[in-house]
Amino acid sequence: MANIKSAKKRILVNNKRSEINKSRKSEIKTYVKKFEAAIQDNNYEAAKELLILIQKKLDRASSKSTMHSNAASRRVSKFTKKLNSIA
Repeated sequence: MANIKSAKKRILVNNKRSEINKSRKSEIKTYVKKFEAAIQDNNYEAAKELLILIQKKLDRASSKSTMHSNAASRRVSKFTKKLNSIA
């Protein structure tokens, strides 16, 4: 365990940030699963709405350094291609 005050604070901040990051990633995974289900059902309108929501969540995650910006962009591109394949 840390003895220095700044090290103790850093541990608390890291724990708090990791919880936020975990929550954010989990939320994205949930929307991706819903998007995949909509694609399987050929429900274009629902998938389109979910893609907009996923893109917003991924942009937020990349701006908050939860996810690398290139990874977020790559995933948005992949989902857009899937959506366009059923259109």
